[in-house]
Amino acid sequence: EFARWKVNNLALERKDFFSLPLPLAPEFIRNIRLLGRRPNLQQVTENLIKKYGTHFLLSATLGGEESLTIFVDKRKLSRKSETAGSASGLGGSGNSSAVSLETLHQLAASYFIDRESTLRRLHHIQIATGAIKVLLPEYLRERFVAAALSYITCSSEGELICKGNDCWCKCSPTFPECNCPDADIQAMEDSLLQIQDSWATHNRQFEESEEFQALLKRLPDDRFLNSTAISQFWAVDTSLQHRYQQLGASLRVLFKKTHRIVRRLFNLCKRCHRQPRFRLPKERSLPYWWNRIQSLLYCGESTFPGTFLEQSHSCTCPYDQSSCQGPIPCALGEGPACAHCAPDNSTRCGSCNPGYVLAQGLCRPEVAESLENFLGLETDLQDLELKYLLQKRDSRIEVHSIFISNDMRLGSWFDPSWRKRMLLTLKSNKYKPGLVHVMLALSLQICLTKNSTLEPVMAIYVNPFGGSHSESWFMPVSEGSFPDWERTNVDAAAQCQNWTITLGNRWKTFFETVHVYLRSRIKSLDDNSNETIYYEPLEMTDPSKNLGYMKINTLQVFGYSLPFDPDAIRDLILQLDYPYTQGSQDSALLQLIELRDRVNQLSPPGKVRLDLFSCLLRHRLKLANNEVGRIQSSLRAFNSKLPNPVEYETGKLCS
Repeated sequence: EFARWKVNNLALERKDFFSLPLPLAPEFIRNIRLLGRRPNLQQVTENLIKKYGTHFLLSATLGGEESLTIFVDKRKLSRKSETAGSASGLGGSGNSSAVSLETLHQLAASYFIDRESTLRRLHHIQIATGAIKVLLPEYLRERFVAAALSYITCSSEGELICKGNDCWCKCSPTFPECNCPDADIQAMEDSLLQIQDSWATHNRQFEESEEFQALLKRLPDDRFLNSTAISQFWAVDTSLQHRYQQLGASLRVLFKKTHRIVRRLFNLCKRCHRQPRFRLPKERSLPYWWNRIQSLLYCGESTFPGTFLEQSHSCTCPYDQSSCQGPIPCALGEGPACAHCAPDNSTRCGSCNPGYVLAQGLCRPEVAESLENFLGLETDLQDLELKYLLQKRDSRIEVHSIFISNDMRLGSWFDPSWRKRMLLTLKSNKYKPGLVHVMLALSLQICLTKNSTLEPVMAIYVNPFGGSHSESWFMPVSEGSFPDWERTNVDAAAQCQNWTITLGNRWKTFFETVHVYLRSRIKSLDDNSNETIYYEPLEMTDPSKNLGYMKINTLQVFGYSLPFDPDAIRDLILQLDYPYTQGSQDSALLQLIELRDRVNQLSPPGKVRLDLFSCLLRHRLKLANNEVGRIQSSLRAFNSKLPNPVEYETGKLCS
């Protein structure tokens, strides 16, 4: 239809445009743009069809000549032909593989008829015989080289494809597994198995070496050896360490070889349908060998030794062995471990560390025996019961004591302008040597004359076990969480009140003497703020100007007494210097520590606990200062060796 037009213009510059965007010629692109957005038929005909036509060429042969040049080495070719002929004469398969000069002429003649098949045959002949060399036109060389590479790398089972830095075979339908060289992969997997066997052989030779066996014979068998103990024996054995270094050098060589083969194996299996099968060898660390020594020592009662588990002190035996565990000696160490193993049976403890007692061959934490024979610290009075008894001022919880004062008398009026000192004491060493006393509350009944503006102010000091007044502690009334005085009216006519401070179970404490210092202050009302203010009264020389009188009817201590045996405690202390056995000395120390802690628990409130136990030894047992210090040092030393020791700081109260 368009034969009347002769087309001489080029619209496409490259032939391999199927895989790439069309590389259109610049003139062709310019003509398309000149058409505008909505060209009519006339514009398309004039600008495109007349210039470029309606079809494009897939392939074409230009003018000129194409030549195929084959260089032939006739000597190699004749030798190949003779070899093929003799093989045929001996009953071979004929001259199917023979290449003659006539064959080459036939191939050259068929080149221009069937170029692809001819090039493939020539390529095979060139590689197989080496007797010819084909010189192709330049536009065919790339295809010829690609065919040669495909033949070499893909074994004529596919076409070599290269993209980027990666090449692979595009398999033909006949050979779908051409990318997976099974023979090479199997050979590499076999090599890895051989390396694994060599690895195991090196480890077995190390275990059977003279150096390793010599260490096993030197290890003591009278006590259990943990990994740390074995590592210490290992560290001082220079010959064994030298042999272990040789093992490490051999294994490093095998490890490098393994990694090299594994990298090649993964490259070969990159496009296989299965993953490579292999196991990387693992170097056995020093803890493994220490555990292996434990297994040989304690789990070797069968043909094949088991594996020792240090955490559970047991053996895991091979599946075909019913039992492999031998006798495991006792473990020496601190805390619950044994101090020594029993000489007649090394699997049981012979002696224990301080704070532990031997029971059926094991060391168990030692618990102090009951302190009831020395000091009865238990009471069954609960807080609600105490509160009820104190409200009733029950005589059953009153501790009868001696009232002493040089400044006043009970039940007598006195001028409170001056400070008054009074005390309640028990004189236990003289009258009650078998008791110590606990204070739960202190109560005073104070009366004032009518219209008196005086307010009593009391300072309380408590002496726990006797001694001088300087060995008393001050009661911090209403400070922090410490209780305050509670006032209850008794006699309105005489303006009497009961002043009670209740310590209860929380603040109860030991007492031997209670010192009460009484002074007064004037209560007044501030006109500006309507608040009660207090100030100190001035000294009155004229009795007619007295601000009022005061009377104290009762001064009582409520609490209870505890049985106390000073002789038994002295006998307990004597065991520190003259122990009958080590066990009795440890038991005595434990009981004294328990007694010390229980006594110091009743220390008064403060940042630091007061050392009431030293006061007990000093004043109720009549021990000298140096004896008290020696006992305390012994208790601290023994307590530091106990499991989970509890140390606390104490303040000195008694000299």
